[in-house]
Amino acid sequence: MTNEPDHTPARKAGQKRPKQTPLEQMGGVTGLVHTALPVLAFIVADSVFGLTAAVCTAVGVALASCVLRLVRGQPLQPAFSGLFGVAVAAFVAWKTGSAKGFFLTGIWSSLVLGVVFLLSVLVRRPLAGIVWGALDGSGTGWLQDKASRRAYDIATLAFVGVFAARFAVWQWLYDADRAGWLAAARIAMGWPLFAAALLVVLWAGRRSAKRLRARAQERGPAEPA
Repeated sequence: MTNEPDHTPARKAGQKRPKQTPLEQMGGVTGLVHTALPVLAFIVADSVFGLTAAVCTAVGVALASCVLRLVRGQPLQPAFSGLFGVAVAAFVAWKTGSAKGFFLTGIWSSLVLGVVFLLSVLVRRPLAGIVWGALDGSGTGWLQDKASRRAYDIATLAFVGVFAARFAVWQWLYDADRAGWLAAARIAMGWPLFAAALLVVLWAGRRSAKRLRARAQERGPAEPA
């Protein structure tokens, strides 16, 4: 019986790491929980202790979330993004002197992002494809393929729908002075809707990659210079 070298470790080492799911990219379930906690803490503290205490509590919970994830060695990006967003929202609430002001940045950023994403489709440069190409390393070659561009149009419009829904619901609750319902709507229409739209982007990316590979095979290998 001959002893042949085992190439399994080398083969495993050369394998690409599987792409993360949308939930994993957002820090997993704990990332979603850490994002929701400052909002809940703000509402509870405001109802019990008042606006100033609520502002301090929300920022404190967001900061504690960063420290906890750092200690556990978990991805920090969701926590840092949450801390920045909470700090800005808390500042706006403090300046306006109203608990519902905590949600103003989310309301108007949804409107702005929705308009920007819609315009990108109208000028035939769908942002979902441009951003995904930059993150995935595939670039913008898909712009030359009509079907790929159409798929990214659909993905971009999915985000337009998310931003439009957020703005419509959140603005309505803001005008109705329903801070508690605003908190619930922000959590329910936050990461869940974003994850749903991201799934459409993943579909468009895979569809585009398959088409571009097929086109490259049809052209055949490039002739040596």
